[in-house]
Amino acid sequence: MPAGIFNSTYYGKDYRAGAALLRARRPYLFKNAATGLGLCIFTIGVYAYTIRAVGQDEFSDVQVPETPASGAAATQTKQQ
Repeated sequence: MPAGIFNSTYYGKDYRAGAALLRARRPYLFKNAATGLGLCIFTIGVYAYTIRAVGQDEFSDVQVPETPASGAAATQTKQQ
């Protein structure tokens, strides 16, 4: 930028938020915190519900294949 143009910033020379930036953010602080808390609670709720729902499943309708009798039979099936 040219030297004669006023260069305004909300951060100080030490890269910390200035007083003007803190004043500008103040009205949104509570709303943003409440929104973040709500999102966290929703995420934890979905996670807990999913774990609980999957934990109740018995998987009785799933047929598990038999294990091979020897190691040679297992290598033959892997090579095919």
